[in-house]
Amino acid sequence: MNEYDLNQSREMTLLLRRNKNDALGDRMWRHPLDGAVPVGKAPLAMTIRTLPIVAIALFALSACDNNAQKPVEVTSVSDDPQAAAVHNRPMAELPPPIKADVTFRCKDNSLAYVIFFEGDKQAVVKTAKDGTPVKLTAEKAGDPLKAEGYSVTGTPKNITLTAPGKGTLTCKA
Repeated sequence: MNEYDLNQSREMTLLLRRNKNDALGDRMWRHPLDGAVPVGKAPLAMTIRTLPIVAIALFALSACDNNAQKPVEVTSVSDDPQAAAVHNRPMAELPPPIKADVTFRCKDNSLAYVIFFEGDKQAVVKTAKDGTPVKLTAEKAGDPLKAEGYSVTGTPKNITLTAPGKGTLTCKA
């Protein structure tokens, strides 16, 4: 190293030490190629440049008509508009639970599929496994269950079935 390089490095070391001790806003870094750069004042310069852009954007947004329509407030505590209608309607009657689902063998060696429901006022009959189910009803418990040419009397162990085209059959479970 020659003497000029040593002097340059000493000056840089002194400059760095001095800049560490100065207040942040007044520090100057002397870069060998660029000259003086204000280190502490750079954020202020950027703020001054972006302030007009932000002001223009806010002014443009303030021109919108925000009062044209008020938003609808939806809360979970608002009244139900159908509350009175729901309160005054009759209670829905649930279907009765299934009492028994039985396959019967009749006297003519055919099968009958019957589903009995609790209360003995309703049953569903099919004369074939994939046949159309027919709902049979009775006015009172113990009366014959009837519908569309069908009639069933009995219990889940023995029934008397009257079906269109088959006549009256006695069937056992």
